[in-house]
Amino acid sequence: MEASFHYSMSSILNTCPLCVKYYYGRNQTKLANGETEVHHRPKRGWIWNQFFVLEEHIGPDTQYVGKLHSNSDKGDGSVRYILSGEGAGSIFIINEVTGDIHATESLDRERKAHYVLHAQAFDRNTEKPLEPKSEFIIKVQDINDNAPTFPDGPFVAAVPEMSGVGTSVYQVTATDADDPTYGNSARVVYSILQGQPYFSVDPKTGVIRTALANMDREAREHYAVVIQAKDMAGSVGGLSGSTTINITLTDVNDNPPKFPQKNYQLYVPESAQVGKPVGKIKANDEDLGINAEIKYSIINSEGAAMFSINTDRDTREGIISLKKPLNYERKKTYTLQIEGVNTHVEPIFSYLGPFKDTATLKITVGDVDEPPVFSMDYYIMDVYENARIGREVGAVTARDPDSKNSHVRYFIDHSEHSDKYFNIDMDSGVIKTTQSLDREEMPWHNITVIASEVDNPSLLSHVPVTVQVLDVNDNPPEINKDNEVIVCESSRPGQVIQTMTAVDKDDFANGQRFSFSLPSGIPVNPNFTLKDNKDNTASIITRRRQFNRLVQELYELPIVVWDGGEPALSGTSTLTLRVCPCQRNGRVQTCQDERGLLSSAGLSTGALIAILLCIVILLAIVVLFITLRRSKKEPLIISEEDVRENVVTYDDEGGGEEDTEAFDIITLRNPAAAEEFKFRRDIRPEAARQHGQNRGHHSPPELNQVDVQEFIKQRLVEADMDTNGPPYDSLQTYAYEGQMSPTGSISSLDSPGTHSEQDYNYLDDWGPEFQKLAELYGEDTDVAESDVAVAVTVAT
Repeated sequence: MEASFHYSMSSILNTCPLCVKYYYGRNQTKLANGETEVHHRPKRGWIWNQFFVLEEHIGPDTQYVGKLHSNSDKGDGSVRYILSGEGAGSIFIINEVTGDIHATESLDRERKAHYVLHAQAFDRNTEKPLEPKSEFIIKVQDINDNAPTFPDGPFVAAVPEMSGVGTSVYQVTATDADDPTYGNSARVVYSILQGQPYFSVDPKTGVIRTALANMDREAREHYAVVIQAKDMAGSVGGLSGSTTINITLTDVNDNPPKFPQKNYQLYVPESAQVGKPVGKIKANDEDLGINAEIKYSIINSEGAAMFSINTDRDTREGIISLKKPLNYERKKTYTLQIEGVNTHVEPIFSYLGPFKDTATLKITVGDVDEPPVFSMDYYIMDVYENARIGREVGAVTARDPDSKNSHVRYFIDHSEHSDKYFNIDMDSGVIKTTQSLDREEMPWHNITVIASEVDNPSLLSHVPVTVQVLDVNDNPPEINKDNEVIVCESSRPGQVIQTMTAVDKDDFANGQRFSFSLPSGIPVNPNFTLKDNKDNTASIITRRRQFNRLVQELYELPIVVWDGGEPALSGTSTLTLRVCPCQRNGRVQTCQDERGLLSSAGLSTGALIAILLCIVILLAIVVLFITLRRSKKEPLIISEEDVRENVVTYDDEGGGEEDTEAFDIITLRNPAAAEEFKFRRDIRPEAARQHGQNRGHHSPPELNQVDVQEFIKQRLVEADMDTNGPPYDSLQTYAYEGQMSPTGSISSLDSPGTHSEQDYNYLDDWGPEFQKLAELYGEDTDVAESDVAVAVTVAT
């Protein structure tokens, strides 16, 4: 039994070095003084710990893993070994008699590193377990079967150009699926396969660095660096993998701008417009972005005075523009010194030289046939008003600026002003009047003169000319009549009534000078006199006292005014003086006639006439309305449902019940009392007589004893049988209310003369024919009963 134990253990220890440590470690203890204490291990049924199997086994036979052995096994085959757990029966099989374990498949540690299984020994005869179920592990031992990889490759990196040696660019990291704790299968070493001598890689860290100084982007911008990762510490037989790093050199400002040539020439015609581009120039810069931005300038004074230059950001060109007009006859060439400078300069590269360049641009001015040029930008002339037609006002001059000095002609542009007050001599440019001018009407005249060359009439020049009309004394002065002159009834002799001023349409350079006087050659005014105050004003003075408004309200006073012009002119104005009652302090108390009242109310004469006309029209409309209202005949009772066709209405009011002479009331009570014969108005007279004769043989029946309904029916039959009647219905009215009426009589003929207390509300239920009657009786219960005649309308 003991020998069997050692055999089994020896076989395990021979195949698994780790099992040795496990076995002896369980039976020895290292003391503090360095000695080892051996423990006696108690007996146990199973004598293994774990097994190992190599991965990726290749061969026709199964791979031996290990052996299970129990102390109860005597070698006679009475013990049966059972294996269960991960891969039992498929990957791992066991000999039930010997306990040998084999692997039937090639295993991959990277897929599964170990398997956990359970073993148990049974008695083959009794099938009873000899040992309890025990657990053990089969580990897959690693071999170098996986090469290093770069999962995220290829990579992109960038480094500034002109960087120093050893500048870090990028770091790569490779991964190896092999076991890093066993051997060197996962120990990776980096090397560079492509990219030398420009870059290098650290073999342990994978950091890529620059290996060459002053790499220039303008010479080469892109580099493809291939890095290899090899396991087994780079030894022979190790597996390797590679990746590519695309490295780009980024730009720095290490190149100054350069003009392709040092001298340029440009032709510009003298007709070029100021502010417009006339040419462009460009300096080249091999850098990119802001490192290639250039600012252009003109550094010499001659060129800067006439031209300017600006930078186009898109094309990086210098745009040359004209600052002042060119004149071929004055200067034919210009020289410009143009400088191009980088706007962003890096100090670390200042040793590369100044980041600017200069070029010379020679501009040649081209001769162009130009329009005439006036001697002045504008002209101001003057002429006296009322000057004779054809009077010379002034002259304009223009010349051909070109060398050929072509003859110039002049015109006035009449498109702006339709009134032609002036004309111009075509050859000399002398402007003359064509009409008499009036300063008071138009003191200034603005005209436009056009000049053109004889050789090229399409070339035109314009110049404004302003003509001032000078004043002459041609308007007499007048008295200013803005305010009404009031004379108080209590005025005293020598009292100043009002101070007058004068106006004159003429213009006096040194101020207006007026003198006043009463007209000569007329009798002396006994009421008023005039005093010239010598200050362009005059005072009206009374010569007597006690003016009476009732005796005379208005006075007229003619006044002569002289101006100070040359020659002096005079004008006579008549003032109207109004007498008004005044208070003691001289204030007017009340002095407003109809015109004054209207003026104070703010109404003009036209407004007053309009108001009066409106009032007259309104009165006429009112009178007409009243007249029509009186002449209109209205019926006593207007039925809402008037269906009559041939009804004649008489607006005659009866005399009441007491009037027995106007109408025989018995007729209403006895139809027999009616006339026996009546001519019909709806047929011819001859037919009516014949109809009456035919009817004369038959006297009407006595209606005293006959109901009126029978009487009406008889009349209807006669009307239907009458062939001479018109072919339309006629209305016949019988003022008989009938007998045996269930509602009783509504006539007032048999009613007493006292007030009725009867309730007439039932009339509302009789229909629209009695609506008016119901309204009359329903207005007031205290109103006395009025005579009512009920009309019975029968359609025949």
